[in-house]
Amino acid sequence: MGKKILLLATLAVLVGVLSGIAGVVYQKVYIETVGEGFIDIASIKNIMMGCILGTLVAAVGYFLISLVLKGKTDMVFNLLFVILSFASILGPIGFRLPLEQESPELFPGLTVPMHFFPALGWFALRPFFGKSI
Repeated sequence: MGKKILLLATLAVLVGVLSGIAGVVYQKVYIETVGEGFIDIASIKNIMMGCILGTLVAAVGYFLISLVLKGKTDMVFNLLFVILSFASILGPIGFRLPLEQESPELFPGLTVPMHFFPALGWFALRPFFGKSI
């Protein structure tokens, strides 16, 4: 059990860091393409912390699901991760930007795709950990 928790934590941090890096790269591309990156709101720190905390919470969820559903953990977890990723986009869609912010309509275009990076990273890297998780 201790090995499983350690592997899940490793997976979560790895996916979180890589998702955060992908988010920062995406923000840089977005700035180059659109001219606005909302760097005061979507700072590098906020992007990295959001991804790492999100994947750590996902790892706890995975562990709890594995205790209840031994054989169907991946299937149920992946479905829940996708549903929660879609639900999380309501945050940036409904976010109220400061009145002085230019082009507030571009904010969801920057942040909504970032909400899927942790799930995509988990789906890509989870198989490398085999059945040991």
